[in-house]
Amino acid sequence: MASQTEYTQKVVKIPEADLHRRVHDMLTAAGASEESAEACTRALVYASRVGLDSHGVRLTPHYCAMLKSGRIKKNPKLTVETTGPATAMLSADDGLGHYAAYAAMDKACELAAATGLGACAVTHSTHYGAASSYAVVGAEKGFISFSTTNTDKLVTLHGSARSFHGTNPLCVAAPVPGQKPWLMDFATSAFAFNKIRLASALGMTLPEGIAADEAGELTTDPAKTRMLLPIGGPDFGYKGAALGGLATLLSAILTGTTLDHLMISMFHADDVTTPRNLGHFLLAIDPARFVGRAAYGEAITRYLADLRTVATRPGETVLAPGDREWANEKVRQQEGLPIDLETAAFLRFAAG
Repeated sequence: MASQTEYTQKVVKIPEADLHRRVHDMLTAAGASEESAEACTRALVYASRVGLDSHGVRLTPHYCAMLKSGRIKKNPKLTVETTGPATAMLSADDGLGHYAAYAAMDKACELAAATGLGACAVTHSTHYGAASSYAVVGAEKGFISFSTTNTDKLVTLHGSARSFHGTNPLCVAAPVPGQKPWLMDFATSAFAFNKIRLASALGMTLPEGIAADEAGELTTDPAKTRMLLPIGGPDFGYKGAALGGLATLLSAILTGTTLDHLMISMFHADDVTTPRNLGHFLLAIDPARFVGRAAYGEAITRYLADLRTVATRPGETVLAPGDREWANEKVRQQEGLPIDLETAAFLRFAAG
């Protein structure tokens, strides 16, 4: 794939506040309600701020188009049904998935504060962007938090020449006293499909062993890519395929929403008016109900300190999950958030 230097030559850097305002304005101009536009903007700018560019503000044109087409409801009415002491179901009313997912994580944390564990599943939703947008919120409130979703079929099964699962991210964020959260966030495909689209926009080639063309043959050309391989690639993809199935189990099977392989495509469907009925699953765990907050804080602080000082091979650095994102955040808050030129043009920013 292209180097970071090549990448930075094909972007424009925008101050976060300016980018937030412009994304919000474009979403409201497309008809989104104030509440759903603000939630979507919050999630997109977060992703761009921490370096998850494929799920950042570059998705604004797509969401605007789907709001205008009617696939995404402009003024959804969220409804929450508490189904037990620690469980709830939230209907997103076919609105922007970011709006529903933030509300669901808030509900999961509310339940966890009362019972020690809280889970809120979301139905009748749409694409929710970066899974960590919501898990980080839970961690910042003091809970170990989990976020996952399913989406349309883009990923092959191990040994298959046809797609079956979505890219189906799994994300866990854990609070760390005095530090940014421990953060694990990854698609269960070998690559996120939105990274393929970003690579195409930036004229980049792909790494070997992550993508396949229409016939199921491996390719490094983003323009020819029609499918992704699961984590583990050609040799160990059965692991990634199982993880993708876990996201489907929690997000679709448990919630009664649409299975990945039966879902309308996000980008490649002729039908842009019928809602896609995605599911999400948000979970919060209160450390106070287990080892206790003080002991938890001491243990995770010690764990991360020891992890970051493990001896490395020459030229290598050990990072804890989330270290890369928080380093990106620090730099980008100072230098501006980089966006590709196509997205910059849509948002009406000069290319430089």
